[in-house]
Amino acid sequence: MNILQIASLLIVLAGAFGAINYFFLKLPSSIGILVVAFVSSLAVLGLDALIPAFSMDDEARAFVRSIHFSDTLLEGMLGLLLFAGALHVKLADLREQWLVVALMATLGVGLSTLIVGVGFSWITGMPLLVALVFGALISPTDPVAVLGVLRGASLPKSLEIKIAGESLFNDGVGYVVYLVLVGLAFPAITGDHSETVHGSGGLADAARLFFKEAVGGAVLGVALGWLVFRVMRRIDDYPLEVLLTLGLAFGGYELAVALHVSAPIMAVSAGLLIGDVGTRHGMSEETRRYVDAFWKLVDEILNAVLFLVIGFEVFAIAFTLDTLTAGALAVGLALVARLAAVSIPVVLLKPFRGFSDGVIPIMTWGGLKGGISVALALALPDSEWKPLILTATYVVVLFSIIVQGLSVARVAKRFGRERELV
Repeated sequence: MNILQIASLLIVLAGAFGAINYFFLKLPSSIGILVVAFVSSLAVLGLDALIPAFSMDDEARAFVRSIHFSDTLLEGMLGLLLFAGALHVKLADLREQWLVVALMATLGVGLSTLIVGVGFSWITGMPLLVALVFGALISPTDPVAVLGVLRGASLPKSLEIKIAGESLFNDGVGYVVYLVLVGLAFPAITGDHSETVHGSGGLADAARLFFKEAVGGAVLGVALGWLVFRVMRRIDDYPLEVLLTLGLAFGGYELAVALHVSAPIMAVSAGLLIGDVGTRHGMSEETRRYVDAFWKLVDEILNAVLFLVIGFEVFAIAFTLDTLTAGALAVGLALVARLAAVSIPVVLLKPFRGFSDGVIPIMTWGGLKGGISVALALALPDSEWKPLILTATYVVVLFSIIVQGLSVARVAKRFGRERELV
């Protein structure tokens, strides 16, 4: 199948499964589409096992492989999704929460990576460096899943900004940590000490890579966002201005990939600048409405397609009793690590500032994993440990989106309170 046929089929299925969810399940749209896709995939696997003549399993696997989920998300959809998410977060709100967001997106990701890595190595016997790679890819919260759930959770504004801001930035930080650890871990396994990821072959190279990716991505995003903003100030034509924002998201992301700087951080930085400075000083009221409506629609459509594909990725997973057991234990590890990633920064800052009631349990349970983790697991170099990592990642993501995603609003009501603190 060519790319147009694949895209057409995905859109048709997303619409059909969305309608099934709307009429029967009545779950939040993206989660409902994922559930229908997952159940449909299990039905195909079950029929193929019970009726060998059914023979749909191989065709479904071929279709899933043809999507190239890792490349499609990491080099295509992710830039648009992150830009759309950042576009609706105001810098003034984020500035009030910057220290909390920064600590959770850096110290939190590091703690979570370490806890999951050490625990998963102990559970499975996996080499520590490889287990740390799993910790890095499962630690960041997925902004796509998180921002989708936040829309219906009715959280206090300050808490919503913390969760949204952290999810946007820890995604980029986690991706850089993942790249560093892949470069360190897989040569150690294969015995090949050649450069693996952008020249990372030791701790010094890893530190340089981290700085180049993270800082370079932020600088590029701000520079491109400022350039587009200056152009938009001289234009009053909403179709053209919408097109400029689309070009910024697409072109900036691909330029970041080509320059080997963090494309996710670039997309977030550019989106924040356009969504705040750009909307206030570079757009008319009519343009603001159209830009906002356009990117909300892009966000909803890509969310639907992304969650659909996550449901189909069951065909790429090797399910055995051992891998499913490891996956179930990984769910517990991920929750413990998330608790540490949230609670330690909060405890460190509590003497100096107030926090909304229930901030630790709500942010712990609301730290959803998503398609980015699955894409990173699929992108791992082939090794004896890749099937186990992929299965464990998929189990954690399914639990996170379905169980946590459907219950986070109730957790917020249970532990939260209307009164907001800075």
